[in-house]
Amino acid sequence: MSSGSAESYKGSAALPESVIPPVASRFVAGETAAEALERARRLDDRGVGTILNRLGEHYETRADADADAAAYRDLVDDIAGAGVRACVSAKPSQLGLGVSEAVFRENAAEVVGHAAANDVVVWFDMEDHTTTDATLAAYEALAREHGGGVGVCVQANLERTPADLDRLASVPGKVRLVKGAYDEPAAVAHTEKARVNEAYEDCLETMFRDFDGGVAVGSHDPAMIDRAAVLHAEYGTDYEVQMLMGVREDTQYDLAETVDVWQYVPYGGKWLSYFWRRVAERRENLWFALRAILSG
Repeated sequence: MSSGSAESYKGSAALPESVIPPVASRFVAGETAAEALERARRLDDRGVGTILNRLGEHYETRADADADAAAYRDLVDDIAGAGVRACVSAKPSQLGLGVSEAVFRENAAEVVGHAAANDVVVWFDMEDHTTTDATLAAYEALAREHGGGVGVCVQANLERTPADLDRLASVPGKVRLVKGAYDEPAAVAHTEKARVNEAYEDCLETMFRDFDGGVAVGSHDPAMIDRAAVLHAEYGTDYEVQMLMGVREDTQYDLAETVDVWQYVPYGGKWLSYFWRRVAERRENLWFALRAILSG
């Protein structure tokens, strides 16, 4: 068991005091699994599921990748022991893809196998376009091996994504569609905002039309969330909405009254770079951070 085990979670009074400053705690649950699970419990009370991500990426040594893979197995145990509606999400480079594809596949298989035994879903986040083939290959193999219980993220800004969705339609897993957060070259990606939005809507329609279920709408854009509701009414395909911790949370709670909503909740000691990415993404996040710093 990790230090954030189910035992420490159940005794919430024993939770360690977070060292993350209040300005960052809007976007990061804490440094420990116990703090992240406490966040999951509160979300559960609001009807929102939790996708727990232990922060870490771009590892270049097997020892680092193996350590985070072990931490994810501990997290699965903690989720099962806590009895909250939660799953986990890991980056391929966190599980060793930067070391070798073989290391990534081995760690991914161990995490997914342990999660499957505990009825916990594992998501694979998508990184830049150079990792797409390896990520989709691992997802497809593991989803078919376990008959589901695995999810993967795809990015609408990549020109290849429509073909990837055709390939994934028959895989017994879940697919999260996002617009894409990486600064990809024009040779492989749509770079204009309007074109990315158009591609997102086209990909959404493909998923609702061709998938049996497992559609995850990863967006904070009201237009895309409304479009998903329309497509659900047209095709009847089950879906969920996934949003980030700290972004449009009131909307998440409102949506959860009629739609399955999951919040992506990061935690861990590597919180600083993640926090600044969130701040840089949107002007309102920047003003939030500045106000908090100035008022402190």
